[in-house]
Amino acid sequence: MNNKTVMIVDDSTIMRAVIGDMLKGVSGLEVVATAANGKDALKQLGKVRPDLILLDIEMPEMDGLEFLRHVRLKSRARVIVLSSVTPMGSNKAVQARMLGADGLVSKPSGAVSYDLEQKRGSELVEMAYRVLGIAAA
Repeated sequence: MNNKTVMIVDDSTIMRAVIGDMLKGVSGLEVVATAANGKDALKQLGKVRPDLILLDIEMPEMDGLEFLRHVRLKSRARVIVLSSVTPMGSNKAVQARMLGADGLVSKPSGAVSYDLEQKRGSELVEMAYRVLGIAAA
């Protein structure tokens, strides 16, 4: 099976590393790019063509919602929005869905405990498999 490629877009260096670590060794997924904001991610989409973009909402320069407004012109990638500040039913979550996000997963906030990281990682992988049409391993 060919791996589906993933881009992680988050302004936190630590969170990009945590999410990347969550996906290491996950069957069928391979992180091929990271970006610190939507503007950087759009530039990279000229060079890489990820199947899936994991996208933070709250970022400087270009936030996740603004990125979603532009991404469909450059990519057919599925997009899962990750947010520690956006409850699932909030206005920004609703906007993200209206702008084409394929899913929304809350990410760990504050100190990342191993248990919480595992739980969020499982949710993230399940959502990624679902939006990419991959059968769970």
